[in-house]
Amino acid sequence: MILRALRSYAFTIAGIAVGVAGLVALGAMSERIVRFIEGGDRFVLGQISVAGRGMGMGAGFTAGGLLPAAALARISGVEGVSGVQAQVMLPLNPSTSQFMTLTQELVLGLDLSVPMPNRHYRALPVRAGRYLRPGDRRVAVVGAALAASRGLTVGSRLALEGTPFEVVGVLDRMLTAPDRFVIVPIEDARAQWLAKDRLLQTLLASGAAALTAADLNTGAAVGWRDGEDADAVARRILAQVPGVHVQLPSELSSLLRSSTAFFSALLAGMGALALVIGGLSLANTMAAAVFERIRDFGVKRALGATDWALGREVLAESLAVTLAGGLAGILLALALGLAVDAYAARTGQQLFHFSARLLGGALAFSVSLGVLAAAYATWRVVSLPPAEAIRRGA
Repeated sequence: MILRALRSYAFTIAGIAVGVAGLVALGAMSERIVRFIEGGDRFVLGQISVAGRGMGMGAGFTAGGLLPAAALARISGVEGVSGVQAQVMLPLNPSTSQFMTLTQELVLGLDLSVPMPNRHYRALPVRAGRYLRPGDRRVAVVGAALAASRGLTVGSRLALEGTPFEVVGVLDRMLTAPDRFVIVPIEDARAQWLAKDRLLQTLLASGAAALTAADLNTGAAVGWRDGEDADAVARRILAQVPGVHVQLPSELSSLLRSSTAFFSALLAGMGALALVIGGLSLANTMAAAVFERIRDFGVKRALGATDWALGREVLAESLAVTLAGGLAGILLALALGLAVDAYAARTGQQLFHFSARLLGGALAFSVSLGVLAAAYATWRVVSLPPAEAIRRGA
């Protein structure tokens, strides 16, 4: 009986599938934005970013000049600080904007002798290969988006300022800034900085400043002890260490959210509109399918069928139809979304994120709304006398 009903409701199932597919696709775009914000929050709220003052080649979260070793030592002595990891952060392509952005391609040099102080990422997740080790030179770990856009895999060669680097690892997709990072040992990043920054070359050559290799840092990631407030520790660093820029984690998180607020609101509005339109379309389609059978119901009631028996029949059919339409819509959205993402992956982009909560919610929504619409239509039909139902159906 169910299979026969599904065949007779083929166009109804197709209509439901199209509506659900639209809802799921827009929902997946919203989920992608949510994951981007959540991923960025986890990264920036896990550490205090400190940069040196000046107009150097620094980029990304630091965007500063020189942060010498003496400043790093003073930061380590601030109350509440648990660890300081020196960093060199440079734009992969100096011709692009150097303003802080989570989509800019960056070279990140890390002091591998110091554990990562980020509370949420003690080690960045590696999808293939391995992470950097102390003593490594001229090797790199690349973010998932950058690897996809440049066709890099473990064992690939990547030239940075004419110097070849071997890719030893590819990060798992984090949906935040490290997706576009080239992570190298800090010694190699310092060499890259010298190659890019003519002013620094002149400064070192002139001997006007007493600098050593350990002084060539654009910034540092700072951790804090358990029980300490991150913003309070950041303010202590700013007050006690001269000549540094300190980014409060909460301010950086707010900056991230404000930079994506427009797109979040736009997708939320589109999603709400799609929910209303799709919901009305689904309900109307299911109700119309029941009303089309008004003559059939009238004949059955004339032959002695009870309202309860008709209700059970409609409930079983509506469940089967909306479940089939919902599943078909989800599969259609998945097929289209994955195809678009496969094409966008050539440039390292990902437009959709099909989470379990989204797919489950879409299926529950379609089934619930379809059953309610069918129940309403059935109530309207059984409220008519059998003769009137047969007449209207004819």
